[in-house]
Parts: sequence; C-alpha cells; structure tokens
Amino acid sequence: MTTRSRQDKIIVGVDGSDASIEALRQAHHLASALGTGVEGWICWDFPVGHEAYEMMGTDGFSRQASEILRDAMTRAFGAELPANVRSRLVLGAARQSLIDASRFASFLVVGRRGHGGFNGLLLGSVSAACVAHAHCPVLVVHAPEAKEHADPRSGATGAATQKATTHQRSTI
Repeated sequence: MTTRSRQDKIIVGVDGSDASIEALRQAHHLASALGTGVEGWICWDFPVGHEAYEMMGTDGFSRQASEILRDAMTRAFGAELPANVRSRLVLGAARQSLIDASRFASFLVVGRRGHGGFNGLLLGSVSAACVAHAHCPVLVVHAPEAKEHADPRSGATGAATQKATTHQRSTI
C-alpha cells in the first residue's frame, strides 16, 4: 500500500475570474491523470485600516470570499464537485499564501488575468510572484474564449489546454 505525501496535491489559486475557473478545470484534468487531489484556494485579507472593521466584525470578508469560492467551484464543475477536489478559505495575502503553500504541493496552478493587447502579454502580480518564487512547478492558465467551454462540467477543452503555459523556476 502506498501512502500519499503532503506534496501529492495540486493547489489552485482562485479569485472568481474566468482565468481562475479555467485554472480549476486544468488542475482537475492534471490531477485526474496523475491520480492526485486538487485544493482550490481563495485567499482573503483585511483591507488597509482594518482596525475599524475588526470592531464591527470580520465575518463579512470571509463570507464574501467563501461565496466567491463556492461560485467558482460551481462554474468550474457544476453542482457536484469531483471526488478529488476540495476548497479552502485562507486568511492571508494571495501572493505569499500561495508561495508558502507551494512547499507542500506537487503543482501550483494560477490564472492569468490579462487585459488584452500589449498589457495582456504581461502576467498579473500574483501569477508573476508565484512563477518567480514557488517551491514547485507552476502552471499559469489564460482565460478561455467563451466558445471554448460551453458545458461547465466538460473540463478542459483542446484550445484551452493549448493556451495553458507551464513555468518552472530553475533551481541551479
């Protein structure tokens, strides 16, 4: 009998964007092929000047993040999550939380939220930080075009799969 290591999972950064929805699908596709699990992470943090919010309560921030995560999972997989997919609500900045989590993952998958044109060629700040500092391979997934996945339960499609870009930091 083989036991799974702490690194036998794929972590996905989720923010509710189309790119993060596709990142969930791509991660599930990879995890199914590799026989491992997927954790969809949404990271949230208190806004600047949060001391006033703490006096009024912080449930609203975590509740909003939880709703975004639940909606993203539904958009990616439909009403029933695949058996190897879990979600996780994380208190902390996305950039640092995902980089720290990459120590315990076999793969990190993030979406790239481009703006089209020349600016669309650039990575976002979280995806760029993950590519530069993660402790495992990183897959940066572009948002698919609307026609590429009509059925949210169908998983990754050929064109979307071709748009996925793998980045791995060299450890020389």
